[in-house]
Amino acid sequence: MSEIEHLEATLLPVIKDHGMELVDLEFLTERSGWVLRLFVDRQGGVTVEDCARLSRECAVVLDAEDLVDRSYRLEVSSPGVERRLRKREHFEKQMGCQVRVMLRVPTEGRRQITGTLIEVGEDAVAIEGHDGATLRVPYGNIKRANLKVF
Repeated sequence: MSEIEHLEATLLPVIKDHGMELVDLEFLTERSGWVLRLFVDRQGGVTVEDCARLSRECAVVLDAEDLVDRSYRLEVSSPGVERRLRKREHFEKQMGCQVRVMLRVPTEGRRQITGTLIEVGEDAVAIEGHDGATLRVPYGNIKRANLKVF
């Protein structure tokens, strides 16, 4: 199990106890050092107080489990309106919505596709562009995908 998967498995019960869903988890180094960033949501949204409360409880669990062998900063926040789409379930929840997808390898000469998410399959998504053309993009070719709010 990778470090990210271990962190996710450890924190998921705490997040669910708060009636929230873990939308994304990032553990990366930035200029100021390592950051463990949790993006959480629930029906009706999350408040700053919700994030602060969850942050305190996650910190206690992380300290008790001693999962991270380096100094880091814990951040808990909402994924925001232009939330990132990483998992198939994320795409499924956003069917019919506007998305922006950055590609690892250009498709039909394009590195970025913006349009309506019209299909979510086992191995790819289909996006209808503003020009009416539909592009099928395998998950492996998605570098980054976000909801797009105009």
